[in-house]
Amino acid sequence: MEKNLLMIFTRNPELGKCKTRLAATIGNQAALEVYELLLDHTVTITKNLSVTKEVHYSTRIGQNDIWDPTVYNKKQQEGKDLGVRMYNAFRNGFESGYTNIIIIGSDMYDLSEQDIENAFEALKNNEYVIGPAEDGGYYLFGMKSLNSKVFQNKSWGTNTVLQNTLKDIQQTNVKLLEERNDVDYYEDIKDISVFQHLLSLAK
Repeated sequence: MEKNLLMIFTRNPELGKCKTRLAATIGNQAALEVYELLLDHTVTITKNLSVTKEVHYSTRIGQNDIWDPTVYNKKQQEGKDLGVRMYNAFRNGFESGYTNIIIIGSDMYDLSEQDIENAFEALKNNEYVIGPAEDGGYYLFGMKSLNSKVFQNKSWGTNTVLQNTLKDIQQTNVKLLEERNDVDYYEDIKDISVFQHLLSLAK
């Protein structure tokens, strides 16, 4: 019996500590509000999925926040860098008996509920599923068994992550999803209507 797990990696929404590259252009307060909109969107596209859902906080587990504890199991990220944190999350998931595990971030306004359902469907016939981001990273990564190599020797946050990850798994069945854009810079949101009121406040 397949057991599906979706892990959502998120930063605790704190002024001056999230979306710092975006904040350099629009200011800390507007960047925080952009991130809160992205978190709301992530809840909207994940809460109704018929899979087990975990939210992994960057610094501490949130209480009385947008992540309903009856829907999401709340976890703390463990490790000194993103690779170690993702490895530990996947390891714990597989040790808990899950057979298909997917991880996403919480800064994708481009992502939909259907995209995530398609990713789990792809894992039925592939060992890996990857959603390539326009910046050379990935917005979604899934696998059927633990491979520590994909989390090692990566310069996280750079345009080499996807390329180097694909090298690690080049002899396997990999499903690549549509390329999408995550939100890191002003240019990523300047033409999206839902963010316009925040951008006007920032000017």
